[in-house]
Amino acid sequence: MIRVLTVLLSIVAVAFADEPPEAKPAASGIDVIRKEANDLSPLFETPVARRFLAAAERLPHVEPRTIYGGPDRQYLSKTAWEKLPAEKRGGFREITIDESRYYNTLYGTPLFYVRVMELLGEHGVKSLEGKKLLDFGYGTIGHLRLMADAGAEVVGVDVDTLQPAIYSEPTDVGSVRNPDGRDGSVRIALGRFPSDEKIRKEIGDGYDIFTSKNTLKNGYIHPAEKVDPRMTIDLGVTDEQYVQHVRDILKPGGLALIYNLCPAPAAEDKPYIPWADGHCPFPREMWEANGFEVLVFDKDDSEFARKMAKALEWDAVPQSMNLEGDLFATWTLVRKKR
Repeated sequence: MIRVLTVLLSIVAVAFADEPPEAKPAASGIDVIRKEANDLSPLFETPVARRFLAAAERLPHVEPRTIYGGPDRQYLSKTAWEKLPAEKRGGFREITIDESRYYNTLYGTPLFYVRVMELLGEHGVKSLEGKKLLDFGYGTIGHLRLMADAGAEVVGVDVDTLQPAIYSEPTDVGSVRNPDGRDGSVRIALGRFPSDEKIRKEIGDGYDIFTSKNTLKNGYIHPAEKVDPRMTIDLGVTDEQYVQHVRDILKPGGLALIYNLCPAPAAEDKPYIPWADGHCPFPREMWEANGFEVLVFDKDDSEFARKMAKALEWDAVPQSMNLEGDLFATWTLVRKKR
């Protein structure tokens, strides 16, 4: 009997040993962002940047939602799609937006924006509380909420219908609680700034800060070679008119910061890459001639960008980016004269 029992116990032990370990549940989008904030924290020193990262702990979880994608990159919320006549719904595909895609959309972690916060912090911005900020080409709501958490009144403007399709619930925008003081807010606007008069009126003026990351690239605005128009950005106005509109929405002493991450330029025998030219599309002299003091112009930030990418494990499998050879950054900061 003892021998039989021993054999049975051995069989059970072998069975359990061969059983695959229980798979760990995938980390939620918020879990990933919070880990990223923790990993990035040692790189930043200014109060405004550290406050931005700390706000990751308070980003709300988001339930999956459905949007619809149609031809020519047209996106609709579920509510808007359901309002279409039945015969027009067929050209759309259903897209599930989980928590990760809600915060990252097509553009990756919103936390890379902390570098913008740090640079502002190094140039006199001690806090975002009570500040009014416009982000041009915002792409994702994550960094807007992080800034609003610190008490900023943030407006994001973009021409892509993807964002308003995703951020269509009442709780996506509006007031954001600031646990340390004055509450902030998030508002998004769809349209072409500044050529669209309706958008100009919707955005208004009186801003303390204007920011743009990975949108105002010289390669997008002034490509060195002829490319598909879909790979460029048409501002709808002249360069000088654009600079003047940025000036007009800023308060005296207001700051405008352009920050661009770029890959390496294409080899001579390869197709031209517009987004690899991240220089400021507006010359220093143009800023100066239109009421701005140029504080920093086209400064190379590649070394620091690579430190951030390393902390975010962009060089790890499966991404395996060559940080030294394929990640570059430049930034420009100007201030409206008082």
